[in-house]
Amino acid sequence: MAAADIDRVLVRAARRFGTPLHLTDVAGLASAAEELREAFPDPWLRAFSVKANDVPAVIGRLADLGLDANVVSRGEWAAARAAGLTNDRITLEGIGKDAGDLRAAVRAAADGAPLRWLAVESPEELDALVAIGGRAGLGRGGRPALEVLVRLNPDVAPETHSGLAVGAGSSKFGMTETELTGAVASLGEGGPVRARGIHLHVGSQLGAVDAWRDAVRRGLALLALIGAGREGFDTLDVGGGFPVGAPGTVPAPARFAREIAPLLRALPADRRPRRLAVEPGRFLVARAGWLVASVLHVRDRGAAERVVVLDAGMTELIRPALYGAHHRITALTSLGVAVDATSVRFTARVDGPVCESTDTLDRHELPALRRGDLVAIADAGAYAASMAMTYNGRRRPPQVMLEPDGSLTLARRRG
Repeated sequence: MAAADIDRVLVRAARRFGTPLHLTDVAGLASAAEELREAFPDPWLRAFSVKANDVPAVIGRLADLGLDANVVSRGEWAAARAAGLTNDRITLEGIGKDAGDLRAAVRAAADGAPLRWLAVESPEELDALVAIGGRAGLGRGGRPALEVLVRLNPDVAPETHSGLAVGAGSSKFGMTETELTGAVASLGEGGPVRARGIHLHVGSQLGAVDAWRDAVRRGLALLALIGAGREGFDTLDVGGGFPVGAPGTVPAPARFAREIAPLLRALPADRRPRRLAVEPGRFLVARAGWLVASVLHVRDRGAAERVVVLDAGMTELIRPALYGAHHRITALTSLGVAVDATSVRFTARVDGPVCESTDTLDRHELPALRRGDLVAIADAGAYAASMAMTYNGRRRPPQVMLEPDGSLTLARRRG
């Protein structure tokens, strides 16, 4: 959709549903899903990392496009189920799984509706899962074992912000090679838990493919080593991390995918994984989402700078305050009318409404604005709605879907 057309849609949404609001372009979701499918075609298993956007309507639209769901808690699991996905299309991972999460996964398996797999973070978590599964009788009396992947910390140097570099050796995520091999070796044959392979994730918003390639190489080598002596240890989940940026400035999913073939060819044919999975989040939803806000105040601080205060900020989009992320902001109206492309623009610091000085959205070139004017914050489809909070007693924004025919549907009410 052309920029002028999307601007008109955003204004229409704001007039109808109020601000702040999150809007998701369904056609944008479809475009991203198709690009991912072309890069990682069948039989690759492709899943959406729900933590990027946990709105059931968004999860459901991606499910309709062939994306399964990767979740990190019972809450996200419930969101995926609310979106219409069955357990065999859902995988559970995450470092924060508590005993309740593990019991829920075991209970689902015992009831004959197991998750596709559960990714285990540590030997201790695996021990806890084995104990819970044993008490539930998994692996006995005709009940199948719960299938798990074991998460590898690949110990690489991801080309991204330090706060997003989860594949670094010092990060809290995953196991060392020694821990992982020991954990798998502790699982006896015929027990309540069956190890099916390795899960890894390098980081988010990766600026290059090098660390990702090195991590996948290490994962494949370890999978081949363990699989040589363990029947059915045949799955590698390479995670996500594909970045979002202007075309040509960041590597596309296809660039990452090109690294896979030579790595597989380097392995003996009988040691290559039978199942390969990928689970991006941001890449699928970021560019399809906007946060629409209204101007509350415009303040000229003399020679210092102009400050524009919006009715949306860190409670609706915390990434700028959390780790300095920059989101492009454009004006939809100027002094109450549609923005003229020839309008004079000024550098302004854009701040949010929360009672914190860190609630700022960086500096942007904007035309003359007054209270009630509308602005759009771009690439807000990832880690905005799912990280929104109610600090200062603020209500959760509504989620609006822009359908391919141009109509607007309310997917989640305000509050």
